Amino acid sequence: MSAAVANFDDILAAAARIAPHAHVTPVLRSGGLDAIAGCTLAFKGEHLQRTGAFKFRGACNAVWRLSDAEAARGVVTHSSGNHGAALALAARTRDMACHVVLPAGTVRAKLAAIASHGAVMHRCAPGITAREAACAEVLAATGGNLVHPYADPAVIAGQGTAALELLAAAGPLDALVVPVGGGGLAAGTALALAACAPDCRLYLAEPAGAAETRDSLARGERVTDFTPDTLCDGLRGTLGQPGFDILRAHGAEVLVVDDADTVAAMRLLWQRMKQVVEPSSAIVLAAVLGNRERFAGQRVGLVLSGGNVDLDALPWAA
Repeated sequence: MSAAVANFDDILAAAARIAPHAHVTPVLRSGGLDAIAGCTLAFKGEHLQRTGAFKFRGACNAVWRLSDAEAARGVVTHSSGNHGAALALAARTRDMACHVVLPAGTVRAKLAAIASHGAVMHRCAPGITAREAACAEVLAATGGNLVHPYADPAVIAGQGTAALELLAAAGPLDALVVPVGGGGLAAGTALALAACAPDCRLYLAEPAGAAETRDSLARGERVTDFTPDTLCDGLRGTLGQPGFDILRAHGAEVLVVDDADTVAAMRLLWQRMKQVVEPSSAIVLAAVLGNRERFAGQRVGLVLSGGNVDLDALPWAA
C-alpha cells in the first residue's frame, strides 16, 4: 500500500487480511422505520463488530500488514475511545504492545474496553492538538508504530470493507449515509462506492457542534481551528488531510444534524429495533429523518458505526 494514499485495491486486500479476525456484521431492516423515514433503509450493524465499532476493521488491517520486525516495536495511537479499543484488541491478536492516548472526558465504557484488551493508557487534555502532542511523546518514548485513527491509509482501507459488505448484502442502493469525524470511514466508503456503486450518492452525517467537514469541503481547504461542542464523542476529531482529499474528489455531501435530533434517532433505534447504538452512530438515522424529501422513495444504506454507550449516563436521562 502507498505510504500516503489508499485506493480500492487496498480495500480488497484489507478485506482478505482481516477476514480471519473481523465479524461480517448483519444488515438490519425495520418496516416501522421505513414508514417513518419514507424510504427503504438498510442498516449495516457495525455496532455488532468486535469491540463494538467499525474501528476494528481499520485497526486490524493496520496491525496485520506490519512486518514481524515492525510488530515487535508495538503500536501507538490517540483516540476518543473506539479506535483505541480496536487497536488494543488487534494488537493482542499479534501479541504486540499497544499504547493509547486518551483525552479527558472519554466515555467510561470505552476506557474499560481499552483496559480489558491490555493496552497501556495515557491521558491528555481534550482537543486534537493535545492528543497529537501527547501521542508524539509516547511514540518518542516507545519507538512504536503510529496507527493514526483516521489518516493512516491502512486504516482507511480497512474501514472501506464495511461498505463492500453492505453493498454485497443489501443490493443496489441510491444513497449511503455514514458518520463523519476524522474521515476514515467516510473516505474508505467513498473509495468503495466509486469502484462498486458509482451511482450511489454518499452523504456524511456530521454534528452541528463539530461541522468542520462541511466547512472544509465548502471552502476547499481543511478547517482545523474549531472547538467541538457535541455529545457525539466519536465525531469530535478533525477531518484528516487524506479524508479531505478523497471526500472532495468524490463529491461527498455533508448533512448537519443537531444533537437533539441525534438523541431522538438513538431512542428510535433502541425502541423500534432493539439495537444499542451510541449517538455517533444514531446520527445517520437523524440525518435521513431530517431530510425526508431528499431520500423519499429511495433505497438508503446507513452505517451504524458503534454501540459503546455509558449506560450510567444515557443522553435522555434526567
